[in-house]
Amino acid sequence: MKNKIKIQRAIYNLTQEDLAKKIGVSRQTINTMESAKYIPSTVLALKLAKELKISVEELFQLEKHD
Repeated sequence: MKNKIKIQRAIYNLTQEDLAKKIGVSRQTINTMESAKYIPSTVLALKLAKELKISVEELFQLEKHD
């Protein structure tokens, strides 16, 4: 699953630590989500989208498989 977390963080000038504190997770969680090693729960995805002022569908995209 691809995501735009890093891009959206840059728009709001947030570090991984800043975003982590705002949504109640560790910096490592943000890092693993950005590198697509961790897919967040629905609740966490909604918190991220709300904090980054973007829809969940825009923030996360399923990769196409042929």
